[in-house]
Amino acid sequence: MTPLARALVRRIAATGPITVADFMAEALGHPQHGYYITRDPLGAAGDFTTAPEISQMFGELVGLALAQGWLDQGAPGRIVLAELGPGRGTLMADALRATRGVPGFHDALTVHFVETSPALRAAQARAVPGAHWHDSIAMLPEAPLYLVANEFLDALPVRQFFRSGALWRERMVTVQDGALAFALGPAGAVPLLTGRDEPEGTTVEFCPALPAIVAEAGRRIAAHGGAALFIDYGDWAGSGDTLQALMGHAFADPLTAPGEADLTAHVDFAAVAAAAAPARASGMTTQGAFLERLGITARAQALARGLDGARLAAHVTAHRRLTHPDQMGHLFKVIGLTPPDAPPLPGLDP
Repeated sequence: MTPLARALVRRIAATGPITVADFMAEALGHPQHGYYITRDPLGAAGDFTTAPEISQMFGELVGLALAQGWLDQGAPGRIVLAELGPGRGTLMADALRATRGVPGFHDALTVHFVETSPALRAAQARAVPGAHWHDSIAMLPEAPLYLVANEFLDALPVRQFFRSGALWRERMVTVQDGALAFALGPAGAVPLLTGRDEPEGTTVEFCPALPAIVAEAGRRIAAHGGAALFIDYGDWAGSGDTLQALMGHAFADPLTAPGEADLTAHVDFAAVAAAAAPARASGMTTQGAFLERLGITARAQALARGLDGARLAAHVTAHRRLTHPDQMGHLFKVIGLTPPDAPPLPGLDP
């Protein structure tokens, strides 16, 4: 049993079962034992690999899309280029390199990261010297905001509700035989699910933190200008239990090793779109379609000219992994925010 599991067992024994959201918050962000507080989780030595770590093409195209959004809005002279949950800073480093040739863009921007992990902040400082760090999106400077959040929303804690007759029962984490276990709370009405006529036995997830984060981005973009890209795995208003744990690039039981496994849940992009007002949310599209519209195949071909053997094979595999429907191409979705009177970012459905 991990140190955090022992602490949670003691807490539940003293005060009663906790919600899945409370469990996720502790497992990921506990000040001593939280997963993101204690380690760099990325890469072969970690537990998972994100798109920017797979290929430089991902960050390059995201950066160019945001730079085009800047041009489309008249190239404002002072902007915040920000990333939520920036990992090792790889995406931002690639985006900055790719946009060096956009006249005036680098002169206008300052880079800001929203990151709470000390280990990852250190990696980001090495990748992007001169960046500024914040604990929340609300702490960013008030200015035109050009924002990317790749695999950020999926790590926000979710509550889970199980349809039981005409009512709902919340899924909780309790203790059974001295170990953490899932259980259902008492049946009752859930105001946030009013009007959802789901079949008996359906599980529905709700992310309490998502609306406020997206709304803050939308407020800033509507007030000052800018654009945002939210890229994550999920779908439009889906249902089902999507909570999962990853350890060593393999799926694990979410309750087995809290604090030592990554926990995520699928993103509800309908909730993202609903929270975006007064900014406009561009239609959700798949990551594969988004990257293809931005020219990833042409970029892949250009990079391939200098490669051969194992390096060429790895490059081809990376391109396929990012775009193919059987891999990240369809599982991951993209949605953009822009001011109501501005065009959508390139690569997105109107």
